[in-house]
Amino acid sequence: MPKDVLLYTDIKSPYAFVAKSAAWRLADDYDIELRWLPYTLDIPNYLGSVEDRNPHQWRRVRYSYMDARRFANKQGFVLKGPQKIFDTRLVHIAMLYASNKGALRPWLDLAFELFWKREFDVEDPAAVISVLERAGIDTGGFSAWAAGDGGAAHDRIRTEAEAAGVFGVPMFVIDGELFWGGDRIDMVRERLDELGVPRRPSTTPARGAA
Repeated sequence: MPKDVLLYTDIKSPYAFVAKSAAWRLADDYDIELRWLPYTLDIPNYLGSVEDRNPHQWRRVRYSYMDARRFANKQGFVLKGPQKIFDTRLVHIAMLYASNKGALRPWLDLAFELFWKREFDVEDPAAVISVLERAGIDTGGFSAWAAGDGGAAHDRIRTEAEAAGVFGVPMFVIDGELFWGGDRIDMVRERLDELGVPRRPSTTPARGAA
C-alpha cells in the first residue's frame, strides 16, 4: 500500500509554485500517495496588509519574490509578483474539486502557471470555472458544490492543518512530522528511505534527484 504523504500548498505562494515540480518528481519516484491539500494563507496576518506594512516587512516581501524568481528561472517558469493580496479560498475549493474528479495534476499545473503569469484572477468565479474546464474537468456541479460541501471541506482541512501544526507552505507531512519549504524535499526523501518506502521501478537510487 502506498505511503500517505500530505502536501499543503497555496496557489498564491511563490515558494509553493517553485516547489511544485520537485513535489511531482517525489510522487513519481516513491511508492507514495501524495495528497495535495489547500492551506489558504492569511497574508495580512503574516506579513501585514499592503497599507500597513512596515519597512522590515516590505524588505521580506521583496526578497521573497526575488528569491523565488531565481528558482522559477532555473525551471523555465515565469513568475510575476501579484499586483494585490489575493483571497485564494475559491480556487482552493476548485483544487479539491479537481482532485475529486481525478484531474488534480493537470489542473494544478495550469492554475499555478496562469496565476504567476498574471493571467488568472483566482477570485473570479468565471475564471476559476474556465481553468477547470481547460483542464478537462466537467464543471456542471461546481458552483453548488463550492457554496456547500466544497467550502465546508476547505474550511475543515484548514482547521485540521493548523491543529497539526501547519503554518506555511509548501508543507510536507509524514506520519505527523512536518517539513516546511521546497528546500526540505531532500529531507523528505531521506525520511521516506528511512521508513523503507520503496522507490518506483523507473527511478534510480541516486540522491539529490529532487
